[in-house]
Amino acid sequence: MAEANTSGAKAFGFEPYEAGKEEDYMSPEQEKHFRGLLLEWKRQLMEEVDRTVHHMQDEATNFPDPNDRATQESEFSLELRARDRERKLIKKIDEALMRIDEHEYGYCEACGVEIGVRRLEARPTATLCIDCKTLDEIREKQRG
Repeated sequence: MAEANTSGAKAFGFEPYEAGKEEDYMSPEQEKHFRGLLLEWKRQLMEEVDRTVHHMQDEATNFPDPNDRATQESEFSLELRARDRERKLIKKIDEALMRIDEHEYGYCEACGVEIGVRRLEARPTATLCIDCKTLDEIREKQRG
């Protein structure tokens, strides 16, 4: 079972972190691991942005048929929305990298407890522990 988990993690470009028995939470080794993970994720997102720009430049055609033009504009609109989401994600990655530099990464912004290595590997930009995130989502649902 652990083999499937390891190979799945490798597919995303990183090896899951295995802490030593006496290792402190967010040790320099763990910070290095998460810095590498965040930088690689950012690199992949930036490559996607570059691909989109080149694709839109290469594919931009002034179609005489309004339907063809509308289809192209719709496709470009979808790509731009996806890139906008990625731009916001890159900002969160940069904020996480700053928290690593300040040795504040991995701790809940609401209550101060450890977020946990596995949760951070699943969501490296997480700023809340699972309990605070759950409460946050409940409040969000109540607000509508």
